[in-house]
Amino acid sequence: MTSAPEAFTTAGDGGVRIVGDRIGDPLAPAVVFLHGGGQTRRSWGRAAGAVAERGWQAVTLDFRGHGESDWSSDGDYRVASFARDVLEVLRDLPPKPVLVGASLGGFTSMLLEGELAPGTARAVVLVDIVPDMDQSGASRIHNFMFDRMQSGFDSLDEVADMIQEYNPHRPRPTDLDGLRANLRHRDGRWYWHWDPKFIDGTSALPPTEVTEVDRMHAAVQTIVDAGVPMLLVRGQMSDLVTRERADAFIARFPEVDFVDVGGAGHMVAGDRNDLFADAVVEFLGRHAAR
Repeated sequence: MTSAPEAFTTAGDGGVRIVGDRIGDPLAPAVVFLHGGGQTRRSWGRAAGAVAERGWQAVTLDFRGHGESDWSSDGDYRVASFARDVLEVLRDLPPKPVLVGASLGGFTSMLLEGELAPGTARAVVLVDIVPDMDQSGASRIHNFMFDRMQSGFDSLDEVADMIQEYNPHRPRPTDLDGLRANLRHRDGRWYWHWDPKFIDGTSALPPTEVTEVDRMHAAVQTIVDAGVPMLLVRGQMSDLVTRERADAFIARFPEVDFVDVGGAGHMVAGDRNDLFADAVVEFLGRHAAR
C-alpha cells in the first residue's frame, strides 16, 4: 500500500518557492517527475504511486509559475531556470535520482543532465518530447494554452468541454472536482493555474531553449556518451512527436530505449497512465537498479 503524498517546499533558484510532493521512503533513491508546460505536479496520476510501490521515492514538482509554486517576480521562465530550481530540490534528496520529464519537463531534464550538471542523474526518461519536435503540434498546444487564458471560464463544466474538444480521443472529464488542481478561482471565474506571462510572450526571460534544436541534441549526446540510460516514451497519437520525429531521434541516438504507447496522445501519462507507469517501472528495473 502506497503512503499518501507528503507536500514540501524548497527555495528554488533566486529564492522562488517550489512546491512538491514526496511519496515513499525518503531515504530511497528518488524518481523525480517534471511536468509539461501549463500542467502541475498532479499530472502524473498513479505513475508516481506505482514507482513508490517498487521501493523508490517518487517526487513530483510544480515548476515555477505553475500550480502552487511561486510565479517568477522577474518573469524568468528560461528552461535553465527551471533546471536550476530542480537542482535545488535535488540537494535534499539522495544522490543520483532518475529524471522523468514530460514536454517542458523533458527539455529541463535534457538541459540539467546534459549541460548544467552532468553526472547528476542515474537515468533520464523523456515523455513525448524530442529536441526536433513538430512545430505544427507545438503550435496546437500553444493555442490551447493561450485560448481563454485571460478571459477564464464560467464553470468547471466549461473547462471540461474545452479539454474534451482538445483531446477528443479521451473521455470527457467526469470528476469535475479533479480539475480544480489545474485551475485557480478568482472573482467568480476559473483560470488556468499558471502565470500568463509564461505563455503569452510577455515574460522578460522566456523558455527559448525549447527552439534550440542543436543545443538540445548536444545535451542528449552528452548524456548518452556518459552512459546514462535514457528512455523515450511516445504517445502513438502525438502530433508533437510524430513517428517520423521519434524514428529520427532513435536513429541519431540508438542507445536510447523507445516505447510507443497506444491510445495516448501528447499527454501520455494522462491518456494511458497504466501503460506509461508500466513502461517507466520496466525501464527502471532494467537500467536503474536501486
